[in-house]
This record gives sequence, structure tokens and C-alpha cells, in this order.
Amino acid sequence: MNGLDGADTAFLTPFLLHFAIVVALYAALTAARAAAVRQGRAAFADFARAGGDPPAAARIQRNLLPQRGLRSRAWEVAYHYEPAGVVSGDYCDLIRVGDGELYFILGDVSGKGVAASLLMSNLQAMFHALIPVGFSLDELMARASRLFCESTLSTHFATLVVGKASQTGEVELCNAGHLPPLLLQHGATLTLDSTGLPVGVFCDEHFTTIKVQLAAGDALLLYTDGVTETQDESGNMYGIERLVQAMNTPLPPAPEELMRLCVSDLARFRGEGAKLDDLTLMAIRRAT
Repeated sequence: MNGLDGADTAFLTPFLLHFAIVVALYAALTAARAAAVRQGRAAFADFARAGGDPPAAARIQRNLLPQRGLRSRAWEVAYHYEPAGVVSGDYCDLIRVGDGELYFILGDVSGKGVAASLLMSNLQAMFHALIPVGFSLDELMARASRLFCESTLSTHFATLVVGKASQTGEVELCNAGHLPPLLLQHGATLTLDSTGLPVGVFCDEHFTTIKVQLAAGDALLLYTDGVTETQDESGNMYGIERLVQAMNTPLPPAPEELMRLCVSDLARFRGEGAKLDDLTLMAIRRAT
């Protein structure tokens, strides 16, 4: 772990030990799920070894990102992932299971740099192991939160939005202390508020979910605080209200176009201001 200071590495011994136990337990359940866990475990180990090699760490993290331009009969998805430094503590994921169900996850791990990236890779391995088991969304979040809480320091947590989209257009959402997703409908933009505390704050945390029905052409926009806290040259923040205004179009465009609209508006607002935080966006649209 050359290249990490003491503050970054203090949590790694119990962290890696618990992670190994988690992997061993879940790998015994099914062959398909075991393969997902092995992938997450390998990525985690690679990340740890790459701590003193920033280009390698960045390359490993890029390989953890989901497929771009994902499209099914029911859904179209696009995302924008932009670390402020070499690596990011933002978590962006898409997991397809069963009869066309799509899980989408976007979040922000506490901390910066390689330490936050390690925690992000740990979260990813947990969700890839837990989701195929078929837990309800609230139980999925409770189990992930407990594992994360037990395997990290008390100062570590993650804000997350986890959604399950079905082929019928119904989306179930659990927002663990994250910024409110935007529901983009024909001529209207609504905010969907948080339903719980961040993952890892308490080991016995319970979560609630909400369900929304998307019509053809409706979309959800998820984002991290790197978007809302982008600053202009005078130190003014971009904020949720400006994001809502930027998204107020008569008809939500395709997800890739939504990404371009958001990123270009952020660039205009920032001007010559510095990039201060990781920036991640994800758009999920009901196929037309």
C-alpha cells in the first residue's frame, strides 16, 4: 500500500479481514453470484495494490464502471463519471437481473482519494453479491448498510440512491441520505426526497422505499454533490434549483443528451473556477 499515509491505511486491516469473510460467506450461495463476488474481490485487491500507482488505480476504477449506452426494451441509461483527481469516491453502477429488472445505483462515499475509492469498490462488491439473492429493496439496503458499518471506521459512510426498475415502468427507490433524484416528466420536474440515513451510519439501520410509475419518455436524473456544489469564479454554488431549471424541457431528451445538457450547463456556470469534487450523473429514461 505504498503511497497511502497512516490516516488512509489505519482502517484497512479490519476492513480487509471483514471483506474476506463476507466474500467467503456469499461465494457459497450460487455459482453466478460467486463469480460476481470474485470479480469484486479481485478489483478490491487490485485497487489496494495500486495505491502507490495513480495511473493504475485510475485504470482499475474505470474498469469497475458499468457498460455505457445500456438499453433494453423498457429502459435507456447514460451516465457521466468525472473524478476531481486521479480516482473518485463516487459510486455508479447498473446491474441487470431476472426478468428484465434493472438495478441502478449512484452514491458518494465519505472521504477523498484512494481511501474513498477502496470503500467504493467494497460497496460495489457487496451490491453485486447481494442483489442476485432477491432481497426486497429495503432489506437489501439494510444488509448492505450493516456490512458496510461493520467493516469500516465509524467516520465512514455513503449516501446512496438505489433503484429497481421493472419492465412495466415502475421504479422502486431507496434514498439513503443522498440528494433528491429528479423525476422528469412532460413539462414538469419533481424532486424525490431522501427516505433514510446514509449507509453505514448505524449497523442496525432500517430503510423505506417509494414507488413511482414512469410513462414512456419520462426520466429520472441522479447526481452527486459534485454537481450541486460546483462553484463559479465568485464562489457561488450551482445548486439544485439551477439543475431543475436546466432540466425543465417540454419533453425529456434521451439520456445521452441529458448528460450533455447537464455537463455543458455546469461548464458555463463554473467558467474558470476550479473543479473541487468528484462529479457523477446518471439518467434513466422509460423507452419510447
